[in-house]
Amino acid sequence: MVAQTLFVTGTDTEVGKTRVACALLRGLVAAGERAVGYKPVASGCDKTPQGLRNEDALALMAAGSPGFTYDQINPYAFEPAIAPHIAAADVGVMIDIERLDGAHEMLAQQADWVVVEGAGGWHVPLAGTLDFATWASDHRWPVVLVVGMRLGCVNHALLSARAIAARTRLLGWVANTLPPVQPRLDDNLACLDTAMPAPHCARVRLDPPAGLAIDPRPWLAAPASVSG
Repeated sequence: MVAQTLFVTGTDTEVGKTRVACALLRGLVAAGERAVGYKPVASGCDKTPQGLRNEDALALMAAGSPGFTYDQINPYAFEPAIAPHIAAADVGVMIDIERLDGAHEMLAQQADWVVVEGAGGWHVPLAGTLDFATWASDHRWPVVLVVGMRLGCVNHALLSARAIAARTRLLGWVANTLPPVQPRLDDNLACLDTAMPAPHCARVRLDPPAGLAIDPRPWLAAPASVSG
């Protein structure tokens, strides 16, 4: 059976996508599922004797089931910590959709779940007119939106949620508390609970346990949030 895939995106960069994706992987593994993380494109990689390595991709690798190599989990790795399509262009690489799909397919054949972590936000470009939004939507993957709780998050969350729901299933959103703690945090959460077009699936506090685990399987039983 081909794996179930979840796509994790965020309202912006540095909002906690990796933290949430790792928690989802640990929750699935704890439930007895074979789950693997997939970071298709990563910039901001470090040089190591084994090649370029990305901190987020390594975290996904550690949180998921064993038996997968780094290159399977992160097929495109770039050193500069800049937008992926710019990092790729700087080294003369064109991000190939067939390679992204092929790597995903290999993981999906060996796992029950694939948790895909995008880069930055929903519309981050990959190559030419291709962006993460188009790629994930073409596959009709359910999307988990990570909202970094900070000043401006309500606008960013609503814009992102509506853009996602217009193209594929917005499974729900996760509130990730960022330092410094947002003034009137609870008021902002209440506003989003009312205004967002999808369920508030989880809240991650400022200092979650190192082994934070979230099982996303019950979320799939909720009614789909897709428009258009």
